[in-house]
Amino acid sequence: MSNLSNRVQLIGHLGQDPEIVKLNDDKKLVKFSLATSDRYTNKLGEKVTDTQWHRVVAFNAAANIISEYVKKGNKIGVEGKLVTRQWEDKNGEKQYTTEVVCDQVLMLDTKA
Repeated sequence: MSNLSNRVQLIGHLGQDPEIVKLNDDKKLVKFSLATSDRYTNKLGEKVTDTQWHRVVAFNAAANIISEYVKKGNKIGVEGKLVTRQWEDKNGEKQYTTEVVCDQVLMLDTKA
């Protein structure tokens, strides 16, 4: 069961084209937002769509695949782990963000 700790799988659509950041030694980091939607009928019988946005980053092979083949609006699956980072803003206040560090990607409707 130890391999199940801190694993997340999401299927959704990219909110924008991936942002590519060149790192040392010809490596790259790719950042993007992924929208996942849940559809249900509420107590009043109304159809409701609840969309959640997720920050995703990828390195290495996953970053190479995403940067080459994935664009805004594409439906993809990602698997990775949740990581929370903290920093101080210009006013000295602590800020936090949680993101998915993607190590596997599955292209579901991309067009090369």
